[in-house]
Amino acid sequence: MLKIGVLASGRGSNFQAIIDAVENKKLKASVEILITDNLSAFAIERAKKHNIKHIFINLKDFATKDEFFKRIANEMKSCGVELVILAGFMRIVRKPLIDAFPHRIMNIHPALLPSFPGLHGQKQALDYGVKISGCTVHFVDEGMDTGPVIIQAAVPVLPGDTEDTLSERILVFEHKIYPEAVMLFSEGRLEIKGNIVRIKDHPQVSSNIVNPPNR
Repeated sequence: MLKIGVLASGRGSNFQAIIDAVENKKLKASVEILITDNLSAFAIERAKKHNIKHIFINLKDFATKDEFFKRIANEMKSCGVELVILAGFMRIVRKPLIDAFPHRIMNIHPALLPSFPGLHGQKQALDYGVKISGCTVHFVDEGMDTGPVIIQAAVPVLPGDTEDTLSERILVFEHKIYPEAVMLFSEGRLEIKGNIVRIKDHPQVSSNIVNPPNR
């Protein structure tokens, strides 16, 4: 059974999606620990509700960001974590954690990468005037949302959309594809060649597109 560690800074709705998939037996995994850099993060309440170990680690307690991420890596390893999940973690992951979990850190971003990386991907998409937006699950490297893409979901931008309405519609698909990406990892079906992720024995998913419902 895959052991998961989660990093979150805020409400942790994708953390909840992973918890739900585990508890509903859709995902053969266990969430071993939540680490947050924000003592007010609602993700902590989610961890408490589901009896998941949770730790607050304050960046200000460390001389450097590398030391901060080394501490996170050590906590994850002490819990036997095999895959690290970022669920609204508002920091760029640095080398000590990446080296400790090579190709074993996932993130979800509310845009179709490589377009609109960084903060407010939904607003960036609206400001640019694209007709299709969406979300991306990817492996984490040292860049900002630059790691290999695992799965993407396409979500249409509708007339009159605001950042909030588009974000809400994208979030539905985030909660769908994140557990699916974790499932594929747990089954050993993700193969990385360079910056390309191949999904073994699953032609429907290997296109990396999950179609939105008809409207």
